[in-house]
Amino acid sequence: MSIPFQNGRIDHLAGPPFLPVSVDVLRLDLVHPVVSGNKWFKLKRYLQEAEQQSRKTLLTFGGAYSNHIVATAAAAQMHGLKSIGIIRGEEPAAWSHTLQAAKGFGMELFFVSREDYRQKRIPHEVFFHHKQKDVYVIAEGGYGEKGAEGAAEILKGFDTTSYSHIVTAVGTGTTLAGLVNASQPHQQVIGIPVLKGAHSLQQEIESLLPEEKKAAFQLLHDYHFGGYAKHSPELLHFMNEAFQQYLLPTDFVYTAKALFAVFDLAKKEFFQPSEKVLFVHTGGLQGNASLPKGTLIFGT
Repeated sequence: MSIPFQNGRIDHLAGPPFLPVSVDVLRLDLVHPVVSGNKWFKLKRYLQEAEQQSRKTLLTFGGAYSNHIVATAAAAQMHGLKSIGIIRGEEPAAWSHTLQAAKGFGMELFFVSREDYRQKRIPHEVFFHHKQKDVYVIAEGGYGEKGAEGAAEILKGFDTTSYSHIVTAVGTGTTLAGLVNASQPHQQVIGIPVLKGAHSLQQEIESLLPEEKKAAFQLLHDYHFGGYAKHSPELLHFMNEAFQQYLLPTDFVYTAKALFAVFDLAKKEFFQPSEKVLFVHTGGLQGNASLPKGTLIFGT
């Protein structure tokens, strides 16, 4: 069974006189309500291989607010597979909406220490209930060549040749690598890391690229707003403004930070007036459910 999804669309956001440069958004948040944005693209090649190998269970890694965890749980259920999530850190007293949603899709959750998570150790008890030969392991965030190959299809079906810059949020860098591989020679792909001090991303992304593409992207590390899943009143205000002005919902973990960066860079004349920017909305709106009710003027 395949996941029913749509291609999304490109919306015009801003340009003169609002900003000195034209900004459009590729609405991947419309692809699927759960396996949204870039998640479907990153997972599709792994799902294909798991089914080809007759694996019965998907196992992956993520934090308490990981969109990838929820997307994997939902995708597994849709394909008639079981799923296991290895979650970073001790089990919290109150589970995040993300963890609750993953469990609702049938995912079995195991909480491990940060050191065990860093080493990607799989708890022994996982294999008390699952045969190792039946388990297909997907790296955190879908990182890897197959994830990048799937992400390269994000731009497929759209004419994006007129854009000088393609901008997106960055977690593991898998989506960015896919966009770089699919980009044109005249285009620069810009990634906005949402983790603080994630300077190892440069090498990790380059490892997924051919030599001739390694200079086709740039990471800007100043828009993490304190780190992963951190936010500020300024960011939340920006999210409400973006929705009020453009009817564009964003999430505080990834897409709001990247879109804020686009507008801030435009105001600082990072882009030339003749250039066009495509912002890739990677979905993941479910993370907003962890915010206090009434914080945002739109739902998830």
